Amino acid sequence: MVFAPGDKSGNDQEEAKLQNASKQIVHTAIQQAVQQLSQEGQRKEKGTKSSVSLQLERGQLTKKHEKK
Repeated sequence: MVFAPGDKSGNDQEEAKLQNASKQIVHTAIQQAVQQLSQEGQRKEKGTKSSVSLQLERGQLTKKHEKK
């Protein structure tokens, strides 16, 4: 693109494109981080439930634990 000297519309358009691209990159990064945290939380929750189930199956939980 060629613009006349002093014509800022080309620069403004490029600036707007860069800002939009930057916003999209940040938005995508935030979405991925939230999704990853959610998945990790689900894995930890499943791990905790599995651990309790195994303890129950093995008889490792006693009355002392159940009183709480």
